[in-house]
Amino acid sequence: MVRGGCGQTALYKGPIPVWLDQAAGNNTPTFLPYAIASPATAGAFIFGYPLLAGHPTEPANKILWVVRTPRQGGPLIIDGHPLGLTAPVVHETRSADSSPGEIYPSAVDVPSAGCWHFTLTWATGRAEVDLEYVKARSPR
Repeated sequence: MVRGGCGQTALYKGPIPVWLDQAAGNNTPTFLPYAIASPATAGAFIFGYPLLAGHPTEPANKILWVVRTPRQGGPLIIDGHPLGLTAPVVHETRSADSSPGEIYPSAVDVPSAGCWHFTLTWATGRAEVDLEYVKARSPR
């Protein structure tokens, strides 16, 4: 495990579950931290680690979402809010226009630091994941 997990979700680095690698078209970024949603029907590879509150650009909050069940050409709907609160809310919709595998690249920005709870919905599934966002450092 690595720092950055929160709520009910741990963040990992290292061996990737077989189902996650297969769903990503056997093209997983093995060098990145990743999270497994609940139920284990989706995963998130964190390119922009650590995730930063606000709208960072260097690095951006890039997340590669991978779903275990077929996308069937449908979008991934990402709804989030701080863990234990109902607001503020973030909402993203990502098209099923990337390959290989059942993947959705995105950049999910949130307005404040803390543990954020995300509900992921796609054509054949639904899962939930908690991700930590930290306060962005001031430029020097």
